[in-house]
Amino acid sequence: MSEVLLDIVGVSRTFSAGDQNLIVLNNVSLKVHRGEMIAIIGTSGSGKSTLMNILGCLDKASSGHYFINGQDTSKMDENELAALRREYFGFIFQRYHLLGDLSAVANVEVPALYASEEKNTRRARAESLLSRLGLSDRLDHKPSQLSGGQQQRVSVARALINGGDVILADEPTGALDSSSGEEMMELLQELHKDGHTIILVTHDPQVAAFADRVIEIKDGEIKSDRVTNTETKKTVLANKKTAKIQSRFDYSSYLEALKMALIAMSSHRLRTFLTMLGIIIGIASVVSVVALGTGSQQAVLENMASMGTNTIEIKPGNGLGDRRSGRIRTLTASDANALKTLPFVDSVTPTVRANVAIRYANQALTAGVEGVGTEYFRVRGYTLAQGQYFDETSVEELAQVAVIDSNTATTLFPNESAIGQIIFLGKLPVKIIGVTEPRENAFGNSEALNVWIPYTTVSGRIFRQDDVNDITVRINESVSSTAAEQGIIRLIKMRHGVEDFFTVNTDTIRENIEKTSATMTLLISTIAFISLIVGGIGVMNIMLVSVTERTREIGIRMAVGARKGDILRQFLIEAVLVCICGGILGITLAYVIGLVFSSSNSDFQMVYSMNSIIAAFACSTLIGLLFGYLPAQNAAKLNPVEALSRD
Repeated sequence: MSEVLLDIVGVSRTFSAGDQNLIVLNNVSLKVHRGEMIAIIGTSGSGKSTLMNILGCLDKASSGHYFINGQDTSKMDENELAALRREYFGFIFQRYHLLGDLSAVANVEVPALYASEEKNTRRARAESLLSRLGLSDRLDHKPSQLSGGQQQRVSVARALINGGDVILADEPTGALDSSSGEEMMELLQELHKDGHTIILVTHDPQVAAFADRVIEIKDGEIKSDRVTNTETKKTVLANKKTAKIQSRFDYSSYLEALKMALIAMSSHRLRTFLTMLGIIIGIASVVSVVALGTGSQQAVLENMASMGTNTIEIKPGNGLGDRRSGRIRTLTASDANALKTLPFVDSVTPTVRANVAIRYANQALTAGVEGVGTEYFRVRGYTLAQGQYFDETSVEELAQVAVIDSNTATTLFPNESAIGQIIFLGKLPVKIIGVTEPRENAFGNSEALNVWIPYTTVSGRIFRQDDVNDITVRINESVSSTAAEQGIIRLIKMRHGVEDFFTVNTDTIRENIEKTSATMTLLISTIAFISLIVGGIGVMNIMLVSVTERTREIGIRMAVGARKGDILRQFLIEAVLVCICGGILGITLAYVIGLVFSSSNSDFQMVYSMNSIIAAFACSTLIGLLFGYLPAQNAAKLNPVEALSRD
């Protein structure tokens, strides 16, 4: 007699049925020798299918012991049992249990995939098995494109892909017509002759007649065990296996899981898109809000830069709103000249403001008239469009010359050049020698009219005063504006003997604007992030539904050798992939929003930050991991027998 391959000793299996326990198998003992062809026969509810599930490691006994090649399965965990299913058993199910999204050859490959076999090798063997079974022209056909007999042959090829020492056939002819059923039994006999151990589970005596040994089971107990063919097969598979548990990191298994995830997503496009929708909206909101905040901040700072970057203003009095500042006349042009000697100073200008009307021909306008120094235009960041600026000679000689802005030039001289024209500032005639380029003003009306003349001309010819309204200093970009401000305060205080002035640091204003903008962006981004969380919950809910819908698929994968980790990985990858794709589409949507925004002629544009895009992308991936883990874990915890029994 050949070697004992499967040995069941005193096995019982009970199920809870309300307050009672239902005994399905009662103290069953059975030995299966290598190379036998056995039929387990019995009526419906006799316990034969439960016995097959225990033999195939799909189910566990409530009591007793089950040995496979001397290995006690009662002491094994789920991964070790999965390894036994993968290494020893091949299942031929009555309802075929093929994966509908995969082709015939891909269905056959699944057990070898979970055995971490190299792709080309398993593909070649799968094609060879299908060709041997007469399906060489059906390799790429999906189950829905195959007849019942062809689907059963695919199931046989899948059972053989990892060797299939033991073929477990559950009602192998039950779903076939008589002709296909005879072909299936002939095929099983061929496999038996090749040395495979065949265990048939059937209620049909005609099918049982093909076996060498018939075991009748009734009410959970073996009633008879008889040999029908004394010429048992002598040629058997003599190798003695030890189930291998794959524990090393295998990149190919992750690639295959990714491929299966893409197939699953492609098969349910609408559901996949609806699952992504929350992530798409959330990511697009976060990226767009950050881009909008950055763009608005940049626009404000650019407007500030147009007034002169990194500047410090020195004004008389104790601060803004000081009513006594008008009576303090200690700030003079000599203070400005002294400030020029400081090493960190780029340029300086005193300013004297005159409140006078501007007249040209029959036009009378109200404009801002300022007496300034020659470095004023550098301090404030103006550029020249026509003519020239006045020079130091003009300042020394109290020259009656003026530089005007583009608004003033357009208003007074709409059809002629402003250069060389004479205008009156009150009663003082001045000649226009320059026109500045147009620009936006961050702190005033961009349509304001401005006229600049030498500050000495205002002081000597209009007001007859020696003091100035304020002094503006532009600091070198490489110097800390705070340190420069302290240096300026020390110098002026030393010159005046008292601190009868105050400073306004535009860099502080810039910092406050940046902080305010960042705070608003963070606030709105937090609100947008909530939509990401809602999207993540949506992913979890849909994935939980997906697990319920695909319970049978999970059972099939477990039956052919998938470990819990394999199932967990597949569903987790699907959840992460859904969120990653949603993230990509969300970022794309954010860019589309930016294009629409830029075409709306807004004063500022959306400025996209690579950091925010990377953070949003990472966030979508993390949401996939967090909210996909529970559904994936639920899938991995399913019992193979219960999963296979669901429709």
